[in-house]
Amino acid sequence: MLPYMWQVMDKSFSSQTAVMTNGMTVFTVSGGPIVIVDLLSVCVTANGATASTMQWSSSPTVGSATTFSGASASLANATAGTTVRLAPTALSTAPVIVAASSGGVQLGTNVANNIVVKNGTITLVIGTGSTTGTWIHHILYRPLTPDSIILG
Repeated sequence: MLPYMWQVMDKSFSSQTAVMTNGMTVFTVSGGPIVIVDLLSVCVTANGATASTMQWSSSPTVGSATTFSGASASLANATAGTTVRLAPTALSTAPVIVAASSGGVQLGTNVANNIVVKNGTITLVIGTGSTTGTWIHHILYRPLTPDSIILG
């Protein structure tokens, strides 16, 4: 049995590197709800000219799927090192894109809002078409129960 302190402290998880497709499951939440502290996507291999957009959605085990971000601006021609970060100011706020030419450096959003998702999956909503480049997604989360965890 793990010490209780470890069970309730912030944790992180990274997805597999893959082409982003509409409806793709990126993370699975198990054992109880979590608070999303940070969610960052990093372009690993360059995208083509398709004007894809990305948006985040929660598909709970019980209840209806709902988006928890707006759609990003176009990811067309995003180069390796470009980052896209969740901006939790509202459930409709588009993620922030920072080009690799700017180092992909993201500034933290200074808001008191928390996005809480329940058991189920965190999926992508990709508009216009799948990305041609590959991406990896990193989540920092806080478990709301001792058993809450992200699985691959």
